[in-house]
Amino acid sequence: MEEKEMVGSLLSAANWPIVGQICWVLGKVMNFIYTMLDGALPSDTGLVGISIILYTILVYTLMLPMTINQQRSSKMQAVVQPEVMAIQKKYKNKKDTASMQAQQEETQMVYDKYGVSPMGSCLQMLIQMPILFALYRVFWNVPAYITSVKDIFTDVVNGIMATDGYAQTMEALYKSAGLKNVAFHADATGTAMSNSIIDVLYKLSESGWSALADSFPNLSDSIATTAANLKDINYMFILNISDTPWNLMKTAWADKYWVLLIAALLVPIVSYLGQVVNMKLMPTQDTSGSGNAQADQMAQQMKTMNMMMPLMTLFIAFTCPVGLVLYWTMGSVVRIVQQILLNKHFEKINLDDIIEKNKEKAAKKKEQRG
Repeated sequence: MEEKEMVGSLLSAANWPIVGQICWVLGKVMNFIYTMLDGALPSDTGLVGISIILYTILVYTLMLPMTINQQRSSKMQAVVQPEVMAIQKKYKNKKDTASMQAQQEETQMVYDKYGVSPMGSCLQMLIQMPILFALYRVFWNVPAYITSVKDIFTDVVNGIMATDGYAQTMEALYKSAGLKNVAFHADATGTAMSNSIIDVLYKLSESGWSALADSFPNLSDSIATTAANLKDINYMFILNISDTPWNLMKTAWADKYWVLLIAALLVPIVSYLGQVVNMKLMPTQDTSGSGNAQADQMAQQMKTMNMMMPLMTLFIAFTCPVGLVLYWTMGSVVRIVQQILLNKHFEKINLDDIIEKNKEKAAKKKEQRG
């Protein structure tokens, strides 16, 4: 029993290796921003949404040095690539061990000459990936990381857990609500059960809260108060950021609430357009006319991926919480601004000067390898 509760108490927050620890740190930052806003702004101004916007700006600003290093490495790769392609062409039909070893050594010499690591830009992306996954998780389940938001549910959760047969009632409510982006653990106990109920309540739509009141009539006042408090902090204009655009669209269609229908539809569309613009601003390496079929094929694959990724995001965004899509959209806006500035910055950079500075570093690497 004790072991089940200890494991279950982590259900609301991510407990994945590395990502879970980063989530904890980023969650503390998110909680700090929310607390500061809570003291400066009225509670009915959509504090969670504003916190997500400010938080996204802060995180992408802090990651800017890594972005600069990644794109600098990509620029240097564009200089190195023609010589690497020439070596590949030279050893194209030679599969013996000596030739393959010679190709590897000559390729490494080219990278050393320019002071570039073949994994330079990839390494920067690998460093950023756990951070981005952690951000995703924090925005997916806000109450797990913002104490003030989680405290909103305290009274109603205590009342639910004091009701006979509450686990079966909550499980039925969870199933009828069709919440596919969160799990309810009917066999959990103590803190684990409390967290699991909060996970469900945070994702409920307005109709879900009405169903909750019908399921626990003795808690109608507490449920109404909790729903009202959550609406104050959780709505961006008319959008519930814990609900999905698809659910909001279905509700708006049923109620003939056309303004909400348009707003919910625009959420994934704006996110898609932001990613498209961001992809177009990203620097690419022109391999046309290189005569290297492999390079041309890779360039075509990259072009196809750049087209498919925003489309996949558009599709997924309809079934993700609005708050998560808000993070994607705001992230695209921040990256667009950063990319415009970076493109102007790199236009002024003389790659020859960077190469000269890298020669000393290259010489040290060659000396280390003998």
